[in-house]
Amino acid sequence: MSQTATDRGLAAYVAVTAAYWAFMLTDGALRMLVLLHFHTLGFPPVQLAYLFVLYEFAGCVTNLSAGWIAARFGLTRTLYAGLGLQVAALLALARLDPGWSFTLSVVYVMLVQGASGVAKDLAKMSSKSAVKLLAPKGEGVLFRWVALLTGSKNAVKGLGFLLGAALLALAGFHVAVLGMAGVLAAILIAVLIGMPAGLPAGRKDARFREVFSGNRNINWLSFARVFLFGARDVWFVVGIPIYFHAVLSDGSEAGNRAAFFVIGGFMAVWIILYGAVQVCAPTLLRAASRGEAAMVAGARSWATALIVVPAALALLTLLAGAPAPWLTAALIAGLLVFGAIFAVNSALHSYLILAFTEDSRVTMDVGFYYMANAAGRLLGTVLSGASYQIGGLPLCLGTAAAMVALSALGAARLRPVAA
Repeated sequence: MSQTATDRGLAAYVAVTAAYWAFMLTDGALRMLVLLHFHTLGFPPVQLAYLFVLYEFAGCVTNLSAGWIAARFGLTRTLYAGLGLQVAALLALARLDPGWSFTLSVVYVMLVQGASGVAKDLAKMSSKSAVKLLAPKGEGVLFRWVALLTGSKNAVKGLGFLLGAALLALAGFHVAVLGMAGVLAAILIAVLIGMPAGLPAGRKDARFREVFSGNRNINWLSFARVFLFGARDVWFVVGIPIYFHAVLSDGSEAGNRAAFFVIGGFMAVWIILYGAVQVCAPTLLRAASRGEAAMVAGARSWATALIVVPAALALLTLLAGAPAPWLTAALIAGLLVFGAIFAVNSALHSYLILAFTEDSRVTMDVGFYYMANAAGRLLGTVLSGASYQIGGLPLCLGTAAAMVALSALGAARLRPVAA
């Protein structure tokens, strides 16, 4: 690759990353706003989970088709579509009327969240596919570029969790949503004006059936991804936020505000730590001096190591019997450990999907892989509300351990690509 081509590729990578950052900041904030706002309105855990079900289901459908759409019409168009649709979803959510019935409110928010889910996965698929096409060739370079994009995105999303909780406490739901829509619209305009060349425009002969891969590694990696992200969201979406709110708030308005800041702060720290570890994953795993075979073996061993954390926390919570300060402290510490190990697993997956695919199929395979990612989040979201309502936090965490075990089973089926 010539220096000029490298410079163009780097400029396009920076522009894609900046757009993705802006999107994920609003995505994290919106999740916290919706969860905490409707929890304070009295929504039970299962109903809270329902608010995000269409968001995750839309991600499954979007990723399955977005790879084909990007292959046919170009990555920049799918990126712009994702940003624009998120602006529309935020504006629609601001129209939510407190006077509406419970059922109408749930249906409306589910539909808006569904649109936001489509937007998120259009932006994600576009950004991740772009890395494969823009990264210079070289040992460990692809892993570093993937880790930087994914890790920085998660750090920004973590700030979004904190931003959402803070905006809800200080400005209220409607002002917060409108403000985010305005900022994201301005960023979309800037990206439309300033996006450099470097991304493919698409090919008209792309066929939808190409989305389904015959590559066994991609299929098993997608299987592992389903249960890895299901294991996170089964406690992350409903269980832990509601548990912390019950422990931290006395039910008053002031108590709720204080709890919002603490919950948002914890979720932000967790996501930021997750992102920081992802950025460091290539160094931690010595990716520059080790081959693909070592990364495949690492995917198996790191998934196995992750099983221990939710299993131990589930047992501890079950034995405790009731919330207590020492238990809350142990959960915080344990979930931060879970986040660090989870981040290495996630970084390995994000690298391997690009290592296993070919340039000509990158949007198709990445779309299929992120469909599996969204399916895992959907599964985890549904089980988060249901398991918390049935068996409380111990069942949430026990379910997470079982799902990590299934992810490890999928990772064990991966094989290095022959040189």
